[in-house]
Amino acid sequence: MPDSLVYHSAPPALLPLYGKALLPKQHKPGEQTRIPDLQADLLGIATNTPALKTYQRICGFKPGSRAPITWPHILAFPLHLKLLTEKSFPLPLLGLVHLRNTIIQHRPVSAGENLDIQVTLGNQQRTDRGMEFDLITEARAAGKLIWEETSTNLFRMAGQGASGGSKSPPQLDHYPFSEAIKAPESIGRQYAKVSGDRNPIHMHALSARAFGFPRAIAHGMWTKAHALALLEQQEGWQSGPVKVSCQFKKPLFLPGTAQLNWRTRADGWDYQILNAKGDAPHLTGRIDWL
Repeated sequence: MPDSLVYHSAPPALLPLYGKALLPKQHKPGEQTRIPDLQADLLGIATNTPALKTYQRICGFKPGSRAPITWPHILAFPLHLKLLTEKSFPLPLLGLVHLRNTIIQHRPVSAGENLDIQVTLGNQQRTDRGMEFDLITEARAAGKLIWEETSTNLFRMAGQGASGGSKSPPQLDHYPFSEAIKAPESIGRQYAKVSGDRNPIHMHALSARAFGFPRAIAHGMWTKAHALALLEQQEGWQSGPVKVSCQFKKPLFLPGTAQLNWRTRADGWDYQILNAKGDAPHLTGRIDWL
């Protein structure tokens, strides 16, 4: 059984957790490093928090009786941070890379209903880039699973064996529909304020340079949320059960412009966010109607 942390109605405070994130780990991660069985639960959290309208505005969602499909990720973020800053968690928080994100919404989440949210760690594996693991989030209403998410993160480590040399980037698909995206310089700070995700690489050019970036970069989950906010306003979008997956690619530097491209299929849509020139991806993803 995993070690369990339980919170009622209110999530853990973020400021002390960020203080813990700055503490060095006792041991350098290596081949024998194992992700512990940790679990955190938040019981009875209201979806209609004061931040909801601000989140909708920042990400581009239209206000309404339903919460954005990405909103439970925001509600769960304090639990994510809690597990990643536990003393038994062996990897440093700063430097983790968000690789992939998949959300399954079994039914729309109503603004105003209460949710029980559970987050666990799992699916550790070693790849040629380092150590990957998942943050697995489930949201229930009246005991029934209505929303779930898997966020895959990477801790970079030296690979083993031959890498096969540098690989050519895959050929980009060309989708028939397109819409321009603008990411202002302040969007990292705006999203950080509403989400609690205050990673320095998103906040300001000066703090981003300390981690090797020439400018601040947009949060991956803001990029995904903004894409979905635009897509759900398009003709043919379905409001029923849906699975939305994406892979995060090249960073979107702030301020910046990009293009959202998509194509429709009978059972879902494919979408991607490319740079302004259309020759490099920031995000690629798929939407499946369930």
